[in-house]
Amino acid sequence: MGIFDKIKHAIWGEAKAAEATPTAAPKIEPAQAPISPSAAPSPSPTPAPTSPATSAPSTSVDIVMVLDAAVKKSGQKLQWRRSIVDLMKAVGMDASLAERKELAAELGYTGDQNDTATMNVFLHKALLKKLSENGGKVPADLLD
Repeated sequence: MGIFDKIKHAIWGEAKAAEATPTAAPKIEPAQAPISPSAAPSPSPTPAPTSPATSAPSTSVDIVMVLDAAVKKSGQKLQWRRSIVDLMKAVGMDASLAERKELAAELGYTGDQNDTATMNVFLHKALLKKLSENGGKVPADLLD
């Protein structure tokens, strides 16, 4: 699993954890009358399988909400909206130069990886764009 996938899974996992908080009573299905064997419906045809590679994400994840909550949970003063290092720290990842260089390779960075300031700006923008392309809801001002 690459660095991007680790970040994505961390963010989507945080979103699922937030959704798992019970907010309403469980839905109770009404009881159904027993069906006699002669009145049983015929089995429905099996739907065609879908390819995971071509199926769209089932839900959109609010990246701002998830990362703001992760920062609050971390107890640190992280500026994930501007810093790839802080974004990675917010989701509990190693933000070392080696990890960022690996992410740069994954995201197609062709500049000098020793120019970390330029690389970090690229990584931040490219990561948010890729999260958006993968079902993340990212505000336009963070995609510029």
